[in-house]
Amino acid sequence: MVLDKIRALRKKVDTQADDYIVALDIGTEYIKALIANVQGEDIEIVGVGRAHQELGDMHQGAIADIAGVVRNCEEALGAAEEEAGLQAKRAVIGIAGELVKGVTNTIRYRRPQPDRPLDETEMEFIIEKVQDRAATKAQKQIALETGNDDVEVKLVNSALVSIHIDGYKVSNPIGFQGKDVAVQIYTAFAPMVHIGALEKVADELDLTLMAVAAEPFAVSRSVLGTDANSSFTAILADVGGGTTDIAVVNDGGVEGTKMFGIGGRSFTKTIATELAISYTQAEKLKINLDGEKIKPSVKEQIDAAINRTLEVWLSGVELALSEFDSVDQLPPRILLCGGGASLAPLVDALKKDDWYKDLPFTKRPSVQRISPHDVIGIVDTTEKASDHTYITAMGLLRVGYDTIIGASDAQTMRDRINRILRV
Repeated sequence: MVLDKIRALRKKVDTQADDYIVALDIGTEYIKALIANVQGEDIEIVGVGRAHQELGDMHQGAIADIAGVVRNCEEALGAAEEEAGLQAKRAVIGIAGELVKGVTNTIRYRRPQPDRPLDETEMEFIIEKVQDRAATKAQKQIALETGNDDVEVKLVNSALVSIHIDGYKVSNPIGFQGKDVAVQIYTAFAPMVHIGALEKVADELDLTLMAVAAEPFAVSRSVLGTDANSSFTAILADVGGGTTDIAVVNDGGVEGTKMFGIGGRSFTKTIATELAISYTQAEKLKINLDGEKIKPSVKEQIDAAINRTLEVWLSGVELALSEFDSVDQLPPRILLCGGGASLAPLVDALKKDDWYKDLPFTKRPSVQRISPHDVIGIVDTTEKASDHTYITAMGLLRVGYDTIIGASDAQTMRDRINRILRV
């Protein structure tokens, strides 16, 4: 009955506003929907909705039951639309999972006419070469992991990291002369089967899909904002229900993203097994870990279960970060978001354990959760997107803004190159 009312409301509300966009963070545990008004460089959240997912709806960050996910999206979106008082059509949806591959590739291009100034046509040619090379690498990697040589992949995100001409870093290459051009571009690819599921969800919700964004890339966009010269440097970790998504950002550029299939639900399942209780009961115990009503003997069992899973999770973090082999030094700062980051022992383990010692850190990294106040250029008028669990959805709004700007007159060279990269 509740869902029928929401569907009726969505049909009744017919306000069409080109200035509004929807962000849908389809997480393993929860779906979060944000509606925002975009005016110039300002992004203003005017509607927030959230809906719980069933166990079978998602598998390791990817959609497993389209019909179930659509129902949950309708619930979250209906709540956001009711609060906003309007129905926005343009949407950005996040994508996660171990088969989403995000890497930074460098291509070195030797120009046949080094005395001729670089122009946009030549830059487009160089960028196309980078993306082709990245697509081939992603396809081979996903084919190896799935055992399917015919797997199809699609580019979901692309962003400029840096440009060097004859070893000299430039922010605007147009007009420069030189022989050797080195371009670093971050690209994220996902299997077509996952993209197709998201497109189907958007279609069922009667939304126009503006963009699909790799979720760790979206998180990075949330803290980078519109500053093309940002020196922001950090490791970003989005700990969701089914996956942990990691992005390394250096001087405002995304070095790459990695994902592995351990998240908050892994801790819940271990508690359920250890105490021989249902998943629902285990989730309640995990959420109320410091509750006074939990018996000391039960608390010991819960702690033991969490610590066992933490060892595996920390190994996953270590392995993911070790794969950033192009990074000489890892940023000494880790910023956390996602529902799984609410687990206090997880944050404590990152802060206190020696998991980082075999990685290229110059010192023990500092660890903290990302606050919505850390998100650049997004204001929440509802005051409901109030903690670290909404950061990914806010990052998706930023990707939507990027997409809108990419279709208009760009102001800087980085904007113009990133417009070429839009998908």
